Amino acid sequence: MSLVSAGPGDPELLTLKAVDRLARAEVVLYDDLASGPVLDHANPDAMLIAVGKRAGRPSARQDHVNALLVEHALAGRRVVRLKSGDSGIFGRLEEELAALTGAGIAFEIVPGVTSASAAAAAAGIPLTRRLTARRVQFITGADVTGHLPEDINWAAIADPAVTTVVFMGQRSFPDLAAGLRAHGLPGDTPALFAESVGHPHQRLIRTTVDDLATMMKTASVSQPGLIIYGPLAFYT
Repeated sequence: MSLVSAGPGDPELLTLKAVDRLARAEVVLYDDLASGPVLDHANPDAMLIAVGKRAGRPSARQDHVNALLVEHALAGRRVVRLKSGDSGIFGRLEEELAALTGAGIAFEIVPGVTSASAAAAAAGIPLTRRLTARRVQFITGADVTGHLPEDINWAAIADPAVTTVVFMGQRSFPDLAAGLRAHGLPGDTPALFAESVGHPHQRLIRTTVDDLATMMKTASVSQPGLIIYGPLAFYT
């Protein structure tokens, strides 16, 4: 059993190990965001099963995904669970590992390029800076209910000397930004909104925390996106 990270969507960002596991797979259970050209690397005889989850859309239940993984692995098939980005970052990896461990199934985790790194690279900026951003942190903008988490460490995420990456935060960012300002983060702090990173319709918007919050109040969220804010170095 291989839990393979597909990267943000650009097949050229797949690792060699990911390509190898896809080529030898007999069953591939893939995320919606890990489909498209990435699946061109899959064994043409493999069974492809879509198990993606997207906010606001019908999605596979996690317990159903877990059951499929266990079923096919116990049947002796070479199974790849293809997950978008890096599977260890907000990818529900823990639940699937627990199901495999409980069934006595051996597994490997194949790491990949996280969308945070891909977004920064696409925008031509570093995530850390020697003098002004010695730390980078990844947070989620939504809890299991889809709303802003209640147990936020505001002091940490309002630190102006830290680069913060917000996954799944388009809907909640206006509330998040209000909290950031209340805890001392200047509204003119640089921000990057990256949508559909690694896909042909990728969109990058260089802005500020305040302006992005205003934009997100009326934005229609239909594509995956993430937000980066902090002492970003925008080069033109």
